[in-house]
Amino acid sequence: MTKTQTPPGVDRIELMQTFVRIVDTGSLSAAAERLGTTQPTVSRRLQALERFLGLKLLQRTTHVMKLTEDGERCYARARDLLDNWGAMEADLRGVADEPEGRLRVLVPHAFGQRHLMPLLADYLARYPKVSVEWLLQDRRPDFIAEGMDCALHVGELDDVDLVATRVSEVPRIVVATPELAAAVAEARHPADLAGLPWLALRTFYRDEIMLRHVADQTEHRLPIRPRMLTDNLYALHHATLLGMGAAVESAWMATEDIQAGRLRQLIPDWQAPPLPIYLMHPYARYYPARLRRFLEIIRQAMPPVMDGRPLAIAPS
Repeated sequence: MTKTQTPPGVDRIELMQTFVRIVDTGSLSAAAERLGTTQPTVSRRLQALERFLGLKLLQRTTHVMKLTEDGERCYARARDLLDNWGAMEADLRGVADEPEGRLRVLVPHAFGQRHLMPLLADYLARYPKVSVEWLLQDRRPDFIAEGMDCALHVGELDDVDLVATRVSEVPRIVVATPELAAAVAEARHPADLAGLPWLALRTFYRDEIMLRHVADQTEHRLPIRPRMLTDNLYALHHATLLGMGAAVESAWMATEDIQAGRLRQLIPDWQAPPLPIYLMHPYARYYPARLRRFLEIIRQAMPPVMDGRPLAIAPS
C-alpha cells in the first residue's frame, strides 16, 4: 500500500478508536455495535486507516480475522495513544468534568436486583447526562470484547489482569423452614444436620458444605445429596421457603424471612465461609468521569459486611 494524505474531514483519532474496537471485539459487526454505528461505516474507517498508513492491518477471511505483524504494532501504539489522549483530556478539563455517555455494568443477578437498584437510581439522579446498561448475570465478563466498564463479582477470584478491589463480604448461614428446623431442634454441630433434605447452589457448593465455628474457627465438611441443584440464588431461596430442603444462603437474602418467622437459622454458631465481593474494571491510564463517579459511589455505599441491612447511600 502507498501512504496517502488523510481525506478532508476524517478524524484520525476516530479511525484508531475504530481499529482498536475491531481488535478488542473480534469482528466488524461487534465493533459497530459497541461504537453505535453500522458495519459498513466501521469497514470504511478501517480501509481509510490502512490507506493512510500504507499498511495492511488485518487479514480477513470468511470466518477468521487476525492481526498482521504491522497490525500488532499499530494496535499497541494506538492503545497507548488513545490512553494518553484520554489522560490529556482529563487533565485539561480537570477532575470535576461532568460525567456523560453510557456506562456498561455487570452485577450478580439477585444481588443486583435486591441491593444495588437504589444505588443505581442515586447515580442516575446525580448525573443526568449518563445512561447505564445494567446487566444482571452471575458470571465474569470479557471486559474488552463486551465493552464492559466495570463489574461486581461475588466469590474468590483467580489471577486476573484487572483492577479488583475487595469492597465487602457476604456471610452465609444454614437456613430451613420452621417445620424442617423442628426435626433437628437439638442440633449443635454440623453432623447433626446430616439427616435433613438439602438444596444446593452449584455456583458455590454441590455435594458437600463446609461450615466453620464462629468462635474457634473449627471447620467441618458435611457431605450432602441435594434434592435440588440450581445456579440461581432466587430459585434456591424460593425452594427453601417451600420447605423442599435446608440450604446455605447469603445472610442478606435470608434475614427478612428469618425476622418474619418464615425461616430459621440452624446451628447459629456455625457458618459457611463468607464470600468476598470485588469491584472489577480493566486497568487504564485514564478513566472517564462516568466510571470514576460510579466506582466512588460503590465504594462509599458498600458496608464491610452485607448482612441484610440496606446500603447507606451518601447524600449528593
